[in-house]
Amino acid sequence: MNQPLLKPKSVFTYADYSHWPDDERWELIDGEAYAMAGPSRIHQTVVGELFRQIANYLLGKPCRPFIAPFDVRLPDRQEADDEVITVVQPDISVICNPDQLDERGCRGAPDWIIEVLSPATAARDQIEKLAIYERAGVQEYWLVHPTDHIVTIYLLNASRRYDKPTIYPTTGTLASGLFLELLIDWSLVLPDAVISTLPSPARPVQG
Repeated sequence: MNQPLLKPKSVFTYADYSHWPDDERWELIDGEAYAMAGPSRIHQTVVGELFRQIANYLLGKPCRPFIAPFDVRLPDRQEADDEVITVVQPDISVICNPDQLDERGCRGAPDWIIEVLSPATAARDQIEKLAIYERAGVQEYWLVHPTDHIVTIYLLNASRRYDKPTIYPTTGTLASGLFLELLIDWSLVLPDAVISTLPSPARPVQG
């Protein structure tokens, strides 16, 4: 049951969030709670393969990748954890500063975030989270569109704002702006998703 939202409160904090049931997944965006729907098979396939390729590349390197569920606390100032009002669970986070990591997850902006879009979260990922990640200082933000077969990439500039996004087809290979030698092989990420969206072949007519 979604008991936390029954409590009359205009702004939720990480203190509230920490006491919600472990079998429910939530995100806080500027104090507003959003229930997270269970991921689809295609979503899990894409996230899992992206994470595998990134984790393999980063093995033995200082940066560490994490896959949801993984709490990322994004304080507005230097407020204590219990007062933080934005807590997100990106599909994939890459964090290069070990001081940001603790037993609760990550405090502060990951260096690289990937969100794989689904109908339930597409608007939030492309609007609210985009603004939050820019404000927090996430250096690189990927939005992967499995059904449209494109990836939209935002890079933080020297003014700490996102430049106009670049859109690539999910074909061939693609490097991260932070890790130029890391080449994402889209043929391994999307084959199952692509096949599942194709029409079934027509059956021969039996004579």
